[in-house]
Amino acid sequence: MTTDITKGIKVTVDTEYQQEYSNPVQKHYVFTYQITIENLSDKTIQLLSRHWDIIDLTFPKREVDGEGVVGKQPILEPGQMHQYVSGCNLKSGFGKMFGYYTMERLVDGKQFKVNIPKFEMVVPFKLN
Repeated sequence: MTTDITKGIKVTVDTEYQQEYSNPVQKHYVFTYQITIENLSDKTIQLLSRHWDIIDLTFPKREVDGEGVVGKQPILEPGQMHQYVSGCNLKSGFGKMFGYYTMERLVDGKQFKVNIPKFEMVVPFKLN
């Protein structure tokens, strides 16, 4: 589990290898990650978009941009949290992801970036 706090917004990531959806023979490794976003600030915010950098050990870096997270652009009052689960496919079985969310303070419309901490995805049997 990894955590980072940017401008009062705490982002925590927990990853898990999904053996039942993976096929190592075809170089297809599936990971899920659960993200918890907590508004520790004193302002109401809205998550507008996301940017991901995906590193797969022996393959070119991928970048993913999109609106919201899993089809939502949640609004978080001070003290509230939003949690979601998503996934990533790797070809090597070793990788990492990191990025940022673009948030907006609703009181004044000011947009800012919130870091998504770097997290690793490693197939457990490749560690031995």
